[in-house]
Amino acid sequence: MKTQRIEAEELSVKDKVVYINRVAKVVKGGRRFSFSALVVVGDGNGIVGVGKGKASEVPEAIRKAVEQAKKRLMRFPLKDGTIPHKITGRYGSNSVVMNPAPKGKGLIAGGAVRAVFEVSGLQDIVAKSLGGHNPFNTVRATLSGLMKLKDPDVVLKLRGKAEGESTTEEEGDEEAKGRS
Repeated sequence: MKTQRIEAEELSVKDKVVYINRVAKVVKGGRRFSFSALVVVGDGNGIVGVGKGKASEVPEAIRKAVEQAKKRLMRFPLKDGTIPHKITGRYGSNSVVMNPAPKGKGLIAGGAVRAVFEVSGLQDIVAKSLGGHNPFNTVRATLSGLMKLKDPDVVLKLRGKAEGESTTEEEGDEEAKGRS
């Protein structure tokens, strides 16, 4: 499924630094240090992007990461400040299990996963990161899960149901009682 490109200039995006790492390159004269930064950006309404930047100074690395993240914006479905259904995202050895939460529950997630949720606009969600603790892979696993989410209205249309119809078992039981 091909997604349309989202222009960052049209949106007011906020960014959040997830992780900054000092990396060293050993050369003849000693060590050369540089910094890599992992940044997530989002508009607070179901659009999120991730970027990685590397430079000899921390602010420059962050700026590069923000630029890259704005080029890689993706949209996912939101439903009343939470996700429409339970989903698991996987990347490498990392898995992130995400569950929708009732209104007022809050953002229950740790570290890199929490940063993604904060900029994307999710207010009520429960998530657990499993596997490795690498923030780069954790963010990619979170985005993998968010991209697999299905919009409930689209699924109903695909199934040939009207928006007012429901697929709960309770209604089916009531119809069966009425026939007997």
